[in-house]
Amino acid sequence: MESGCCSCEKGREPTEQELLARLDEVLDDYAGKAGALIPVLQIAQGLFGYLPETALKRIAERLGKSYSEVAGVVGFYSFFTTVPRGRHLIRVCLGTACYVRGGKQVLDTFKSELKIDVGETTPDRLFTLEVARCFGACGLAPAIMIDEDVHHRVKPVKVRELLAPYRADAKAEVA
Repeated sequence: MESGCCSCEKGREPTEQELLARLDEVLDDYAGKAGALIPVLQIAQGLFGYLPETALKRIAERLGKSYSEVAGVVGFYSFFTTVPRGRHLIRVCLGTACYVRGGKQVLDTFKSELKIDVGETTPDRLFTLEVARCFGACGLAPAIMIDEDVHHRVKPVKVRELLAPYRADAKAEVA
């Protein structure tokens, strides 16, 4: 996941202080603008990869809102998260068509393969597993998404194969 901090050395994760400094720049741009909260939260999540308490407090203070108001917005929208997500977000559809055509078995296979439950992130922060309700691909069920890539007619035996390129990319970056 990109940090959005272009002043950082290549290959080094930015510090929290560097990310907060970048957030301050964003808050300067949005100061006094109506409707700034959600765009600022989206940008902050892009910077940090999630919304840590320090960022939420900074946003509340700088936008003149209560912490509870900011936290309430974050809690309301499923897009926002206050826990670190993995580099790759896996969403398994459990809408009616996907569920009936094996979506639950696909989900169980992801859980087993990644050794995490829904809403959790692998210890290496490579994958986060979530459930979705519908991707609009009911005729091609069961469907999953990995990041923005939609995969149709997924079978449990193909889960490891689907994960392989993402794992390979991560290994290549480390090497």
